[in-house]
Amino acid sequence: MLGKKLVTAQKRGETRALCLGLGMVACSMMMYFFIGITIVPFYTKSVWTAETVCKVLKANIKDKVFCPNSEGSEDEEIFPYPCLQVWVNLTASGQEVMLYQTEDTLERNPECSYVPDKLENSKEVKARIETIASNFKKYQTFPCYYDPGGAQTNVILSRLYPSKGLLFAFLWPTLMFTGGCLIIVLVKISQYVSVLSAWQ
Repeated sequence: MLGKKLVTAQKRGETRALCLGLGMVACSMMMYFFIGITIVPFYTKSVWTAETVCKVLKANIKDKVFCPNSEGSEDEEIFPYPCLQVWVNLTASGQEVMLYQTEDTLERNPECSYVPDKLENSKEVKARIETIASNFKKYQTFPCYYDPGGAQTNVILSRLYPSKGLLFAFLWPTLMFTGGCLIIVLVKISQYVSVLSAWQ
């Protein structure tokens, strides 16, 4: 009687462990799919893949410009902000090009190197842009990214999804997938050993 209870408890434990392993594998596959349709397209779309050194030539703050709240939005709500333009000397080619914060900055407003968040206070935006401009004048040499193919003549300061960030995004689902597969393999080995012991 006790032996039957132990066998039943063992089977229940194996079933739960197997469900846990399968659940981890399923969740990891969903995370892979989510990353594949969100982050990967932005990473592959970016042409600014080569890193070089940029030297600031000039950093000017022009009059306020207006930026749409969002592209393609029916609500034409706009907000004004000072337009910071940073021109740099590209070490790789020696060209004088305009610097943008990220790929998204160029799409939102190609006239300005930095586009603030609409929700920020106007005074805070002005102070932040002045701080950014002074930092560029202070630290005149820094790493930047350019398009080695030449399709884009401008450069960006940082990529939205760099290679390290993409690898980090794939790290957690990979660990979950490996853990789930390991649990399934251990359960199968345990079941095989149990059957082998019972047969002997």
